[in-house]
Amino acid sequence: MTDPNVNAKIAILTGGSRGLGRNTVISLARDGVDVILTYNSNREEADKVVAEVEALGRRAAALQLDTGNVATFDAFVDNVRSVLKGWGRERFNFLVNNAGTSYHASITETTEEEMDKLYNIHFKGVFFLTQKLLPVIADGGRIVNLSSGLARVAVPGSSAYGSLKGAVEVLTRYMANELGARGIAVNTVAPGAIATDFSGGMVRDNPEINRRVASMTALGRAGVPDDIGPMIASLLTEANRWVNAQRIEVSGGMAL
Repeated sequence: MTDPNVNAKIAILTGGSRGLGRNTVISLARDGVDVILTYNSNREEADKVVAEVEALGRRAAALQLDTGNVATFDAFVDNVRSVLKGWGRERFNFLVNNAGTSYHASITETTEEEMDKLYNIHFKGVFFLTQKLLPVIADGGRIVNLSSGLARVAVPGSSAYGSLKGAVEVLTRYMANELGARGIAVNTVAPGAIATDFSGGMVRDNPEINRRVASMTALGRAGVPDDIGPMIASLLTEANRWVNAQRIEVSGGMAL
């Protein structure tokens, strides 16, 4: 009998214990992909995701990672190599840079400390984690960086967050150019407003904000995690192998 894991693809996804990350992990597992997911502090929720993946017949591992602390990345890569070795592999195929935090403040209210924190997580962390993992990702692999509709639409109170997501979109194009020689495609996925616990559950739990988002969206509702996870998973398949260096907004047509 052929081992179903021999030719299975392997993904690393940061911030996989909740929200869009969790949904993407499950979507990947349904597509037959094994997943190494990271969590920052909630090991219990990460373990639940691992159990969900295993119930789908795929392999999963949860590793702790603070994506805002570059000093920990070498140790994280060592842990990745250990997981891969346990799975009988030396390389992984897909990297999804999903982990992030929200921040809402005007330009006049934004502090240097908060800006540095956002920069470390949303840009510096993405840059250097990708760099550290390049020796381990297989040629012909895929990378997806998460941006936001706030990089396209200027919403007051989102200047720091939106600007750093804009920087990620530029970085994506540079990555695609530099990694193209290895056959690695790199794209940005920019979700619109999604009903998760992000931003304290603002879209999910505040009916007025949810209605406002729906009124701004061509398809007439706020997004849900199932609108995003399967799309990211599909972007990593061979059917989308020629999509490269693109910003793909997944918002139902928000703020057109």
